[in-house]
Amino acid sequence: MEHVHVEEIFEKGVLALENGHIYLALACFEEAASLDRSPLHCSYLAFCLAKVRSQFAEAVALCREAVKKDPGNAVHYLHLGRVYVMAEQKKRALMVLRRGLRCENREMILHELAMIGDRKKPVLPKLDRGHPLNRYLGIILGRLGLR
Repeated sequence: MEHVHVEEIFEKGVLALENGHIYLALACFEEAASLDRSPLHCSYLAFCLAKVRSQFAEAVALCREAVKKDPGNAVHYLHLGRVYVMAEQKKRALMVLRRGLRCENREMILHELAMIGDRKKPVLPKLDRGHPLNRYLGIILGRLGLR
């Protein structure tokens, strides 16, 4: 009986998240995770904690726990990647999302990778990426459509 109750709460949270009701989703995922600490519940809770409360360290720990317990689920990699993006750690996010491409339901990850984008190589590879020549040449060539 309790298992059915937890799944109802979790489904309510997923529906709320899909409809943009992030605070309701957070409340549902917190309750579901407190009753049943499954990898899926932890993963969704982590995403909401990062999105609503900016608790990135706790969110990363929850997502890593979910990935460790259920490494074949692409949702965990997707949420961990999104948490890293919110924490402004794009390099780690890309690494995690690429690792998640080995899973089956990878369409979500491909969409997320397309949204994040990838940095192009510096125009002048011998110079640092942040060097003014690289920065301004990249901007100019990008605007001209040559890059």
